[in-house]
Amino acid sequence: MTSYRIALIPGDGIGPEIMAVAQQVLMAIAPRFGLQFAFETLLAGGAAIEATGEPLPAATLTACQQSDGVLLAAVGGEQWDTLPNALRPERALLGLRAGLGLFANLRPAAVLPQLIEASPLKAAVVSGVDLLVVRELTGGIYFGQPKGIFTGEGQRRGVNTMAYTETEIDRIAHVAFQAARQRRGQVCSVDKANVLEVSQLWRERVTAIAAEYSDVTLSHLYVDNAAMQLVRAPQQFDVILTGNLFGDILSDIAAVLTGSIGMLPSASVGAPGTPGLFEPVHGSAPDIAGQDLANPIAQVLSAAMLLHYGLGQAAAATAIEQAVTKVLDQGLRTGDIWAEGTTKVGCRAMGEAILAAL
Repeated sequence: MTSYRIALIPGDGIGPEIMAVAQQVLMAIAPRFGLQFAFETLLAGGAAIEATGEPLPAATLTACQQSDGVLLAAVGGEQWDTLPNALRPERALLGLRAGLGLFANLRPAAVLPQLIEASPLKAAVVSGVDLLVVRELTGGIYFGQPKGIFTGEGQRRGVNTMAYTETEIDRIAHVAFQAARQRRGQVCSVDKANVLEVSQLWRERVTAIAAEYSDVTLSHLYVDNAAMQLVRAPQQFDVILTGNLFGDILSDIAAVLTGSIGMLPSASVGAPGTPGLFEPVHGSAPDIAGQDLANPIAQVLSAAMLLHYGLGQAAAATAIEQAVTKVLDQGLRTGDIWAEGTTKVGCRAMGEAILAAL
């Protein structure tokens, strides 16, 4: 048996409900592939604020650092929206990324044939879409200095600085090219090199790194064109590589293609040997919390990404993904993806169906 320590952060809203399903799935898949999991449930987000007064207790971060991978559900809720920025639930995410050294966000967006009608775009446009956005997480305009609101010459001036070092660009480029090797061998690097000097350096370094991956094809797009192409012809993309700001926007555009944000997982990873953070891209949905209405599939697929990208257990990850596909083939749907002719089920029933498919 191969043993792993997994940190579980249920968080807020629907988090505990969908986390329960994902944990059951991991427990079910483990013996089939000779795996053993030791789970530790931790506080973060609003739940941690209520219990400790801070969104990311030191004990939580330490336990995550000592784990082999972190599975997060969702944090946040209206009751904490009036708190100072430093104390809001979302600060837990930034603290985890920084504390674990996570610099690369992986956001897959695949349009499943069973759900193609859920996409707001025509079936002919989104059919076969299967792409991965690789977003740099710890640099760029969100972290560059100087930043702030300054007063001078009789008025206030807001400043944010977009900055990247060669090291930051090189390491995220390697992540994208290595991911492409496991997919269809294509990387599209997105920047704004016709206007921004930081993007000119980005393009220069990505092109240099591409020389180390002769089996991967590299192309470049300006971010405005990339946004248009994602809506006009998304089938052309395999791996999209981009910086923090552009990746924030493009990954959400890609999410819309699938028709439901409740289906999409994500991974945030760092240097080899460090634990990654795996979470659905949706929020805590407090309006449906505790009502057995949540869609657990994104959380389950996040667990699959933990197996694949975090633990190197690709076969186990594939088995989970195939189980989800089988359940969708059976016509079972939670409310967010329900359509005429399918069977509406709740969170628990969807989880039980996935377990049965395993």
